[in-house]
Amino acid sequence: MTFRRGLVWAMCLLAVAFAVGLALYGEGVSPVLDQWYWFGLLVMWVPAGVCWLTVGRVGFRRWDVLLAAAAVTSFDIGLTLHVGSRALRMPLPFPSPAELGFLLFYPLILAAVAVGIRRHLRGMAWSAWWDCAVASLGAAAVVAVVLRPVLDARLEGSPSLATFVALAFPFFDFLLVAAVAGIAALGGVSLGRRWSLLIPGLLIFAAVDAAHSLRVTKDTFVVGTPLDAGWAIGLALVAMWVDGAGRRVGSVARAETSETRSTALMVPLVATAAALGVLVAGTWSPLSTLAVALTGTTLLAAAARTHVAFGQVARMADLRRREANTDPLTGLPNRRGLSAEVHARMVDQSRRRALLLLDLNKFKEVNLSLGHHVGDQMLVQVSSRLRGHLLSSDLLARLGGDEFAVLLEDAGLEEAKVAAAKLHAALSERFVLDGVALHSGVCIGIALFPDDGSDLSALLRKADIAMDKAKTSGDGVHVFGSGDNTDGAARLQTAEELRTALVTDQLVLHYQPKVDLDTGEVHSVEALVRWDHPTRGLLYPDDFLALVEESGLMRPLTRLVLEMALDQVGVWQAQGQQLTVAVNLSASSLVDAYLPDQVIAMLAARGVPPHSLQLEITEEFLMADRDRARSILTRLRNNGVQISVDDFGTGYSSLSYLRDLPIDELKLDRSFVFPMADDARAAALVASTIGLAHSLGLRMVAEGVETQVAYTELARLGCDQAQGFFMSRPVPAAELDHWLATRRDELTGRPGGGTHRSR
Repeated sequence: MTFRRGLVWAMCLLAVAFAVGLALYGEGVSPVLDQWYWFGLLVMWVPAGVCWLTVGRVGFRRWDVLLAAAAVTSFDIGLTLHVGSRALRMPLPFPSPAELGFLLFYPLILAAVAVGIRRHLRGMAWSAWWDCAVASLGAAAVVAVVLRPVLDARLEGSPSLATFVALAFPFFDFLLVAAVAGIAALGGVSLGRRWSLLIPGLLIFAAVDAAHSLRVTKDTFVVGTPLDAGWAIGLALVAMWVDGAGRRVGSVARAETSETRSTALMVPLVATAAALGVLVAGTWSPLSTLAVALTGTTLLAAAARTHVAFGQVARMADLRRREANTDPLTGLPNRRGLSAEVHARMVDQSRRRALLLLDLNKFKEVNLSLGHHVGDQMLVQVSSRLRGHLLSSDLLARLGGDEFAVLLEDAGLEEAKVAAAKLHAALSERFVLDGVALHSGVCIGIALFPDDGSDLSALLRKADIAMDKAKTSGDGVHVFGSGDNTDGAARLQTAEELRTALVTDQLVLHYQPKVDLDTGEVHSVEALVRWDHPTRGLLYPDDFLALVEESGLMRPLTRLVLEMALDQVGVWQAQGQQLTVAVNLSASSLVDAYLPDQVIAMLAARGVPPHSLQLEITEEFLMADRDRARSILTRLRNNGVQISVDDFGTGYSSLSYLRDLPIDELKLDRSFVFPMADDARAAALVASTIGLAHSLGLRMVAEGVETQVAYTELARLGCDQAQGFFMSRPVPAAELDHWLATRRDELTGRPGGGTHRSR
């Protein structure tokens, strides 16, 4: 324990011991014969020591500490003179230097309080100052009633210095109690725990002083009563407040002030009750002019403050209502706000209206890959773009997540289509978020009032169905029709079945071989997912991948496909077959910045070399965000994973990415391969594309090879590999093993087997 802490504890124990001693010895203790009074003088000086020790610790930069130390010391000097005169039997005149020491305590401690609290009240609302004033006036009115006998007694006779000094004590008691009441009214300001010591300390000091004045006035004062210990306790609490200033200053953050609290009514109500209590007391005994003046002023100030407080509470209720109806991120109405506004507008049933429901594409991937703060930036940009393409009479709201709603006024079918096309185009433009450029797009469902519903609930449901149609059709915009209600429940059921399929081994992989056109051998295969539905049979990707994307299941599906494909590679390697497996990745999967780490972890867990995995991506991903593509693909390529561009030639994009990005293979789309036999221009395009790939050091694979003619022509043009039904359909792993074994036998037994058709 430090010396400072020990001194504070000693001060508290001495104050308690002094109070107990006075209580045991009773009244009439003589300062000459009884050492308790000298002990009391020591008790009074210890708080001064604590205060000056704090001054030495914090220096003279803390005026509140310095003024408080001076106040306690001034009181102790006055008390020392008073005790000394009694001990020496040399009564002091009135007023004397002892009274000066006592009186100086009040202005000094009030100044310390003012300086100390000023740092907490910067920028405080004017209504909080009003609360302070009302509380101080109410407290002063009560004190005026209590101290009336003192005031009346000391106003008798002709004015003199003694009269002024005698009146100064109750006057300062007024100020002290008023200051404490004003501080207590600042319920919305966090002053720190040390102020909870000062307030009771000053109240105790003022109460003891007032009681002392009353007893002197009534000639009932006796030295040595337990009341005398009140000064010691009050000074000890003041010293503890000063000591707290020397430690780390706590937070001065302001809590809710009176300006923003419904409890702002509490202060004027309490002050009014106090003033009314004073008036009731006046029915029993006459009130002084000061008490009447203070009471009247308190009632007027409290009434005015109550009126203002009611206005503040009403405004607060209105503000909370607006906040409840507003999306805090975009400032748009939320679902509740949309409901309230639409309800008000639909009182007029004669006007045409259209409700547009918008859902952003790939927003979940943005949140997961770039972080929610980037997603928030995107939503703010989306709301700004939408506002810029709507009329002032239209209503825009954010329903939650990435879903927005637009209510078009005076709009029928054609107007709704035009507005939806504008909004779709606006959100199809590139977003730049946190230095990353990406494209999102939007799906829009349209429902018309009153044709599709007479209330918001019906319109939202039908617009939601239309929006779902817009997603599945790929058109981006869909108007609700009578036939759209039929498959909504079925799609919900299918989406739920998909979630079950992901965890119950219903998803399987089929493998399609890639044949080397030079040797006829097979060194790689492509893994293609199928859904072995328990009631609908084997479903192909076109039957469920759009729903997977829509339901946010693409990432878990991609992970599952990778795991199954790599497991099969491990089985083949254990059997002595060195096959590379290719897995298709959607653009939404490739937004995930953690994908390279996950892929490498999967390979390491199975002991599969990275070059045995090939990831097929589309030009859509490469062109949507070139920098992001380069980062992700470079990390994968540096770890040995092969990269293939699927459906090459179908995108309207610059070929510069072939130079900039780490790519191993191009897969020529079937739309170029199929017409080769009958179209010389198509054959020329294929030949030039093969030459381009080879000039860049890339491998060329032709998809959709379904005829002997195409197979032979591709081999003649120098294409590296071919894949298609002419060689083999996608088949389960066991069937592929049989196909590979048969092909090896045929290639070994007969030259030219590389062009042999095996299905």
